[in-house]
Amino acid sequence: MLESINQWFLSLGAEYGVNPYIFGAIYVGAIPFFLLSIGWLVRNAKSGKSTLLPTMCAGFFFVSAYLYLAIAGRNIPIWVWIFLGALILYGAWSSIRDTRKKIAAAKAEATKP
Repeated sequence: MLESINQWFLSLGAEYGVNPYIFGAIYVGAIPFFLLSIGWLVRNAKSGKSTLLPTMCAGFFFVSAYLYLAIAGRNIPIWVWIFLGALILYGAWSSIRDTRKKIAAAKAEATKP
C-alpha cells in the first residue's frame, strides 16, 4: 500500500515537472530560516532598526517552495494556483498578525522598569 502511494506521489511530480521530494525538502527546510527571520525582524523592530531585510528574508523563505513550483513546474492546473494563492495570503496575514503581536510584546517588555 505504501508503495502504491509513493508511486502515485511521484507520478504527480512527473506529470507536472516537479520532484515532490525536492518540493517537500524546500518546504520543510525553509521553516527554520523563516523562524530565524521572524526572530530577527522582532529584534530589529524592538531596537528601532530597519525591518526591511528581515521582512524580505521571511517572505522569501515563506514562498520558497512555491517559487520552485513556479520555476520548475509545467502544466500546473489553475485551481492549484488559486489554492496556493489563498494559502499564501492566509499564511501571510497570519504571520503578519503574529509578528505584530510579538513586536508589541517585545516593546512592552523593553519599556518596563
